[in-house]
Amino acid sequence: MAAMAMFTVLDTSGKYVTQSLPLPVGVFFRYFIAFLLAALLVTQTGGTHTLRTRHPYLQVLRAALLLFSTFCNFFAMQYLQLAQVAAISFTIPLLVCALSVPLLGEHVGLRRWLAVIIGFCGVLIIMRPGTGSFHWAMLVSLFNALLGALYNITTRKVGGHDTAETSLLYVCMFGAMGATIPMLTHWQTPTGWQWLPLVLMGIAGAVGHFMLIQAHRLAAASAIAPFIYTQIIWMIVAGLLVFGQFPDGWTLAGAAVVVASGIYVFNRERQMGVETSATTPAD
Repeated sequence: MAAMAMFTVLDTSGKYVTQSLPLPVGVFFRYFIAFLLAALLVTQTGGTHTLRTRHPYLQVLRAALLLFSTFCNFFAMQYLQLAQVAAISFTIPLLVCALSVPLLGEHVGLRRWLAVIIGFCGVLIIMRPGTGSFHWAMLVSLFNALLGALYNITTRKVGGHDTAETSLLYVCMFGAMGATIPMLTHWQTPTGWQWLPLVLMGIAGAVGHFMLIQAHRLAAASAIAPFIYTQIIWMIVAGLLVFGQFPDGWTLAGAAVVVASGIYVFNRERQMGVETSATTPAD
């Protein structure tokens, strides 16, 4: 739950600072500062041993997926409320459940397929296509959820061989490298107060992922997974306090449907002894 609060700080800072700085600049600092903290963590734990990976190409792919996801997430937040972005991102476990069939060769039963379909009905309630409340940035946010699902699937691929610290280090390092060129082409020197949200993004991202690592060391993934949905509370509070925005009834109703579907999928997978779909937001 504390990790979800950290990811809310990350998203809130990102939405705030990209109102006055180019988006690529914000994304770069999110990864560069997180990389510095991840490197510090590695030196305190595994040292150079942590640099060894059995899946270098998958680690690069993971970093690329998360980097593009961050760009999409920050871009969508420029136009949408924090609660709307969070509610749409809650489809990540549902997408992982669906994509695990073609990509991982897993079997998904009828009840979980129904939960996935109902969950996406909740997304339609949030987006309300064809009405005045619909914004095209919602499609960007939904694409961000797809990237997040693919990121989680690749994380499951490397998780059985590479340590969590190794994966964290590489995703931050390659993310910072990938964000460098867009940052240089859109460079604007941060001034004064702009440094605060930039630093907060990097710290919150690294600390949030580290908290998830510690949580997975203490409890089963299936037990932790449902707590990702506590982020909606933090996002509503942050949206109200920082931006004066409160989600409408349709958004809350759609979020409830998505959350209920996701929790059902998690519970069903726990009953069947299946590895849980996803526990890591794409931030």
